[in-house]
This record gives sequence, structure tokens and C-alpha cells, in this order.
Amino acid sequence: MEFAVESRTEQDLTVVTISGEIDVFTSPRLREMLLDIIENGGLHLVVDLGEVTFLDSTGLGVLVGIYHRLRARDGSMSFMGVNDRVRRVFHVTQLTKIFVLHGSLEEAQAAHKAAQAEQAG
Repeated sequence: MEFAVESRTEQDLTVVTISGEIDVFTSPRLREMLLDIIENGGLHLVVDLGEVTFLDSTGLGVLVGIYHRLRARDGSMSFMGVNDRVRRVFHVTQLTKIFVLHGSLEEAQAAHKAAQAEQAG
């Protein structure tokens, strides 16, 4: 499967769909694409990893870096569609302590609305 990154806006979330392998070869391109999304106003990302077949430490580093960049701008990043292989990587590295994994886009949207309401109130 060819590595690809696509994004679209759903309500006030930017849904980023990644497919293929996220590794030492594709991570620089992923980082550049995610930074472009942020620079163009995407502050609340939901990253769909359903089509990701492999994720290495370089890819994890990119995701953690983007997460911290978003947090510094009062943004957020969560994940959906995480397959068992990628979920295992998140658990082994204990990134489930900072990354929220949603089962669906609807679940991610509901969690985002709740967080926004909590901040406002």
C-alpha cells in the first residue's frame, strides 16, 4: 500500500487519514504534511490510522512532536480506526497515557464537543 495523507474538515475538526507504512522513510513527509495542516488553521486533529500497516519509532516521534505543537497552541490530537498492530505499539510505548484512541469519528466529535464545553464553562 502506497503511503498517503489526506485531510478534510468535519465540523470544527480536521480529520487526517493516513495509509501505508509510517517509518523512517515516510515520517519526514508525514511531519511536513501535518505541519502544513496546522499552519493552515487545523488545530484540532483526529488522525485516522485505520489504513496504517506499520508504525515505527520514527513515526511515533513525529506524532508526539505534532501533539506537543498542537497543545502549545491550545489544540488537540486524537486517533481513530487504530488497528490491533498499531494499538499494540501505542500500549507498549505507553503512549495511550497521552493519546486518546476513539472507535469512530462520531465518538471523536462527541469527545471534542465535551472538551470544548468544559473549557467554555
